[in-house]
Amino acid sequence: MSSTVWASLKQQASTAISLRQEFAQDPKRAAKFQATACGIHLDFSKNLITDSIWQSLLKLATQSDIQRKAQQMQQGDKINNTEQRAVWHMALRAEAGQPLLLDGVDLEPEIAQCRSQMASLITQLHQGEYLGYQGQAITDLIWIGIGGSLLGPQMACEALLPYNQSPVRIHFAGNIDGAVVSDVVKGLNPATTLVFVASKSFGTEETKQNALAVRQWFTDNGADKAAIAQHFWATSSNIKAAAEFGIVAEHILPMWDWVGGRYSLWSAIGFPVALQLGMAQFEQLLAGARAMDQHFYAAPFEQNLPVILALLGVWYINAKGCQAQALLPYSHYLRLLPSYVQQLDMESNGKSVDVDGQPLRLDTAPVIWGDAGTNGQHAYHQLLHQSALAVPSDFILPAKVSHELTDHHHRLAAHCFAQTQALMQGKTFDEAKAEVLATGAPEAEAIALAPHKVSPGNKPSNTLLLPELSPYYLGALIALYEHKVFCQGVLWNINSFDQWGVELGKQLSTPIYQVLSGQKESRFDASTEALIATFNQFRNS
Repeated sequence: MSSTVWASLKQQASTAISLRQEFAQDPKRAAKFQATACGIHLDFSKNLITDSIWQSLLKLATQSDIQRKAQQMQQGDKINNTEQRAVWHMALRAEAGQPLLLDGVDLEPEIAQCRSQMASLITQLHQGEYLGYQGQAITDLIWIGIGGSLLGPQMACEALLPYNQSPVRIHFAGNIDGAVVSDVVKGLNPATTLVFVASKSFGTEETKQNALAVRQWFTDNGADKAAIAQHFWATSSNIKAAAEFGIVAEHILPMWDWVGGRYSLWSAIGFPVALQLGMAQFEQLLAGARAMDQHFYAAPFEQNLPVILALLGVWYINAKGCQAQALLPYSHYLRLLPSYVQQLDMESNGKSVDVDGQPLRLDTAPVIWGDAGTNGQHAYHQLLHQSALAVPSDFILPAKVSHELTDHHHRLAAHCFAQTQALMQGKTFDEAKAEVLATGAPEAEAIALAPHKVSPGNKPSNTLLLPELSPYYLGALIALYEHKVFCQGVLWNINSFDQWGVELGKQLSTPIYQVLSGQKESRFDASTEALIATFNQFRNS
């Protein structure tokens, strides 16, 4: 980041700002700090910024590499420098028929062929034409994956449940906890169940073990090798490993090394979503994301939604010292969005070295957390309102809903807007005291109780309004957060597209498993040795 601009921002960060005063002194503040794109409206007026701070942040963006790096990403340069890979998930949502040249090869036919395979299988499943090994139509799909191979499709399926057009029920299995697979297969009939194994390497431990457990469930119920081949599909780049598992080549949809797991919803990883919606509505999901791509590349920074969110995030993390961000969707169907963005943001930008491997001098990536409103209001909003911590929050609300309980939605929206208002303005001691006195309480009681009712306010938030939670607007919303994460990675000069930190725990788990399963003797640190001993004691008692 530009040292001159950043020095100015750090200096401005030390000056106290009263959001109450800013709104009182500037009647145009709400109009100034808002932007709309792809139908999504962003109100960012309740942030701890002044005109001067905002202009400095925009200058920071202008002097950064955002435009150049975005162009490199778009043209297929290997901006994932540690793995020497292009970052090309946007190609998966490009206009049909558009040439997609990567290293001189047009990948559009390959992407179109994958989409065609998905469409053909979905048509068969929707029409009851895909039959199981006992000649019955498929009624259930088990999707086995983890991380990006599961979080995206599971979140999108939940979000778009009102658009369901499929007679096939979808079940997700990710965690290696045996209870997951056990619960998923309970009550299902293998003769009417299709299984999809989603793993780029076909070697991810959790996915592989769950796939083996489901395959065993099939064989325990009389399925032979031919039945396994009939019921199992995969999306993977390791054709050999999938074939050794028993999946025939024509049942393997491609995965590409230029698509990271957490950016793969737009590929065959999105099959459960396409199955649920039908291909026409899945195309709308892609269209919404494509529209946000076009906005990101074309809009000036001051009206560019991903850039705006990225700059505000950098401001809070690096200038104001905030270490967390709350993602608060006021929509039951978006309740998995915080988990999805956790991976998208924290796995992408949770780094401590720059693109050249040099130690960073600043923090990157907040701790993302949240849940659907209004549930959080009766849980952690207490901390948001009254603690000394400042937790920047994104509130997300669709204006139109699929159900007919209009009054419920008006109340939900009222709570959403009230929370952002309360976080911004708070409640002073005098206001709290007057509130207690209004109940008829004596002066001494009001003075004693008022401090407990004070909320400091000045807590920042963004509000994102969607016309409705449709495939199009969900696609645009997801792409908005993708591009925000990219911009912040550029501002911090880090590689947002590798995740080497995920590997260490995996590597260390193997020898521990070998000890727990009796394959070797224990040779670990004292704490791990003690935990293993106690674990075995509990299991054997």
